[in-house]
Amino acid sequence: MQKVLGMFFVAACAVTIQAQTASPAASSSPIFTAYVRERTNATEWFSAHPNPETYGHQDSMVRLGIAQRVHHFDYMFELGQSAEFGLPNDAVSPVAAQGQLGLGGTYYAANGNNQNPAAASLRQGYLRYHFSDDDRDAIRLGRFEFFEGQETAPKDPTMLWLQTNRMAQRLIGNFGFTNAQRSFDGADLKLSGKDWDVTAFAGRSLQGVFNMNANPEINVDAQYLGYTRSLANGHVLVRGFGIGYHDGRTGLTKTDNRSAAARALDHKNIRIGTYGGDMIAVLPAGHLASVDFLVWGAGQNGSWGKLDHSAGAIAAEAGVKLNGVTSAPWLRGGFLRTTGDNNNTDGTHNTFFQILPTPRVYARYPFFNMMNSKDEFVQFIDKPTKKLEIRTDLHFLQLTAPTDFWYQGGGAFDNKVFGFTGRPGAAGGSFSSLYDISGDYNLSKQVSFGLYYAHAYGKAVIHATYPDGRDSNYGFFELTYRFQKKL
Repeated sequence: MQKVLGMFFVAACAVTIQAQTASPAASSSPIFTAYVRERTNATEWFSAHPNPETYGHQDSMVRLGIAQRVHHFDYMFELGQSAEFGLPNDAVSPVAAQGQLGLGGTYYAANGNNQNPAAASLRQGYLRYHFSDDDRDAIRLGRFEFFEGQETAPKDPTMLWLQTNRMAQRLIGNFGFTNAQRSFDGADLKLSGKDWDVTAFAGRSLQGVFNMNANPEINVDAQYLGYTRSLANGHVLVRGFGIGYHDGRTGLTKTDNRSAAARALDHKNIRIGTYGGDMIAVLPAGHLASVDFLVWGAGQNGSWGKLDHSAGAIAAEAGVKLNGVTSAPWLRGGFLRTTGDNNNTDGTHNTFFQILPTPRVYARYPFFNMMNSKDEFVQFIDKPTKKLEIRTDLHFLQLTAPTDFWYQGGGAFDNKVFGFTGRPGAAGGSFSSLYDISGDYNLSKQVSFGLYYAHAYGKAVIHATYPDGRDSNYGFFELTYRFQKKL
């Protein structure tokens, strides 16, 4: 995969440089940006006595950047300051299977058992060259965030929402819900026309996500090549993609359903190829409504340390939106199924691997992810006013392979822990139901508020690990502030 992307970069650069127009692109004044996010979290984790599973903590994040266009070049330099306040010091259970009791326990463990960790980091620092004045073709080098599946910006707002919230970042994203987030050191190349886009990316992942120090690189890299095309006058968007992934952190114990002794003896690299495609369609249904359809699928092969790796995933969704109603109510539903591993001694790892995603997009209460997962859901979205959006989801969750793990996490984030955790499954694989509701209000262009509440109804899988209480609650209040000014 690395060789293919390297050849693609060289060939594409040669073609587009020859086609470059002679006229210089316009320059602009530097632009200063500021982003502040404050979030107050409240967690009641599945009961794990004697540890108190109810606690609160505060997230604080500031990002300050400067960007400028200078003829065919543009650059961005962005610093971040992340801090956690009041993390619980007793939200990591002494019972190994119970592990970290929610996000507070994860932040605490990832930052050296510090209840108030904070650090400043270089979030982005890149230089980009535009091959033409229309900005369609460009190559970027440096440190930046990458969002797989979001290479285009559809004009239709319904399709844009689906691309952003139900397609992008399934496999590679910045894990933006967390406080330290994820960036890459690398390069990406974009070539595009009126209705098509080709994007190539190769990067080395940085520390961050739950670890407040987001500066160092870790021994994990990914490569991506995607082709996106708009069809049927913009009503249909299709994409094909390939992803290469390498994890060279051979000193860490991998998270899978083999015995602890077998995993401790496996110090070989992980090398996985993922190949897939997806489609979004938004079609008018008369003058007052639209229907939407979404399909996504991927297959994987490669090596999982000493094991062969073979896995797959598929998702299908559909919805009806009443555009003729003032609040544009939107009812959607669908399912996801990813493979798990029911045989931990056959020499093949069959659990679908989610790579480096933003899991919270698809698991708004992120006590699960897309690994060894069956997820059937319905969701309802309504906008009572232009400034307020309300959304509520109901998920019915099961494990695909009952003897495999219940997986949680969003991928590698430092060189000390694997990045995904696993808890034992249970007979039948009945996992949990989840109900949640959120409200997001834009007070102005600069200030917005968000409220979120979720209740998980734990079933056999959760009860096997947390016998004292199988239900969980999580909620937060969030304030964001955005500022932009020409200097």
